[in-house]
Amino acid sequence: MLEIHIAEKNRVAVVAAQGRVDSSSAGQLGDVLTAVIADGFNRIVLDIASVDYMSSAGLREIVSALKKVRNDGGDMRLAEATERVYEVLEISGLHTIFRIFDSAAEAINSF
Repeated sequence: MLEIHIAEKNRVAVVAAQGRVDSSSAGQLGDVLTAVIADGFNRIVLDIASVDYMSSAGLREIVSALKKVRNDGGDMRLAEATERVYEVLEISGLHTIFRIFDSAAEAINSF
């Protein structure tokens, strides 16, 4: 099960996900990110400290959101990737596409 919480800090949308991002829940994450972008946020921090698993479906959703915000002149940063999720990002090469920070606060302040 995936839980998602949204907050705003310094005009940055902070999307905190908790649980597994797999083929059955990736669409939920994608829908939330799309809604945040539609609400006018083009600076997003995806806090994945409590995500214990991310499948390729989840990776597709975050890459899609990244493309949308970059087309809008913004960016999306990742915060607090667990070791397991970071390995998936590294294997897929996405660790070179996303800026990944040790904390959500650092990611927010990087804008």
